Amino acid sequence: MIVKARRGVRLGVPVGQALLEVPTPPPALGTAFPPRRLHLRGRSVFELSMWCGTCPALFQRVGEPLSEDVDVAHTRLTAGLSTVDDAVLMAYDRVLPASTYTILLLDVEPRLVTPGDDADYFSHEQVSTWGIDPAVGAPEDPGTPYYRTFETSVSREAHLYETVVPMVPPTWNDTDRVASYEADAGVDGATAVAYSLLDVCQPAMVEGEDYYAHWLLTHFLLDGHHKVDAAARKGRPVRLLSLIDEESSIATREDNDLLVAARGRARSPRIAGES
Repeated sequence: MIVKARRGVRLGVPVGQALLEVPTPPPALGTAFPPRRLHLRGRSVFELSMWCGTCPALFQRVGEPLSEDVDVAHTRLTAGLSTVDDAVLMAYDRVLPASTYTILLLDVEPRLVTPGDDADYFSHEQVSTWGIDPAVGAPEDPGTPYYRTFETSVSREAHLYETVVPMVPPTWNDTDRVASYEADAGVDGATAVAYSLLDVCQPAMVEGEDYYAHWLLTHFLLDGHHKVDAAARKGRPVRLLSLIDEESSIATREDNDLLVAARGRARSPRIAGES
């Protein structure tokens, strides 16, 4: 459920000054694609989907951050947000990379996923479209547990998959803090915050049994690891402020328009071959 949405918001500081960055720009025409990575405090933390947009969508842990959050404490987050709060946005303005952002305030229902299990996107939905790389002989491995929160149809030829990715594994969370959030009132309690990317990916040719565009909306947690963990354990929603970096996503402005519309729909699974 979308609580509030705001488009075209300019936030962030120049390259080299932000605590969080995707410093790899799209390559020049005719040159090789360098790794596209998410950095936190100068460290590579996740490898991301290739800029080509025809390779499988990806977030894969490649390192551990010095800290799991960006130390932007704000009392309004603790109280919980009912709207997109300018004071909170200005607090994150100091740590984000300069870009245009789509801001979504969402209620999400996180379900913890372990790579390779029955709910793992990479082992199932992705394999149905790209198959398994014969050079590797296995599905993509994100290298970390993560949360699946939502999916729905974008069109007959495209489907949206939403995930919440913690900067550190949930097993690192403080159990007492998680328990305190479990005792909270749920979605009306504290709000989590994420730096988010929308990657639209589709093979250049048919490779698997179900050919369509995968829209992977990935929320990388900046604040709220314990809040989201508690919500997943209790099977209840949690509120999330998503800061979608339009310029570092593999998506157009029109795609972001469609994303907001799709995210406002009811949850629906992909039906193989529906395109």
